[in-house]
Amino acid sequence: MNLEEIKERMHNGSIYYENAAIGKEQKKYNELLYDFNQVRPSDEEAKQEILTQLLGALGKNVYIEAPLRANWGANTYIGDRFYANFNLTLVDDTRIEIGDDVMIGPNVTLTAGTHPLDPALRLRKAQNNLPVVIEDNVWIGAGSIVLPGVTIGKNTVIGAGSLVTKDIPANCVAFGSPCVVTKQL
Repeated sequence: MNLEEIKERMHNGSIYYENAAIGKEQKKYNELLYDFNQVRPSDEEAKQEILTQLLGALGKNVYIEAPLRANWGANTYIGDRFYANFNLTLVDDTRIEIGDDVMIGPNVTLTAGTHPLDPALRLRKAQNNLPVVIEDNVWIGAGSIVLPGVTIGKNTVIGAGSLVTKDIPANCVAFGSPCVVTKQL
């Protein structure tokens, strides 16, 4: 399978297997991520320049506290007025979309990548991915994990320490493991 065929499978939910060409391309983004994490906190201009090269899209007035972790970076699309505290982890083997006015607490993981349940496929290092969507004006509390295929609706608050395993509607408060809606806003 060539590089373009693997990339297509990465983004359509199909099973795929990493190869040397994918690994080489991913390293380019890993290098940018390393550079971002080494920039002095006061050098906002350098941080923004690196984020522009690293991410699929970067809105206006974005602040991401280092360290940042990402499988790629290039598959993450961030809107305007975004804030992420330290240790944001983006398992962006496919698209992660983050809307405008989103706030993310420390130690949050957004993961679009997963592996099959079939043990024989896992032995062959198979992977498949499902996109994650965080709509506008969402606040995700510290230590939360958002799993593949999840959409969090606009204006929603996800409580600290939540494990978000399924879609959460707009205009609510949700928390827990698994995360459930506890209040409408």
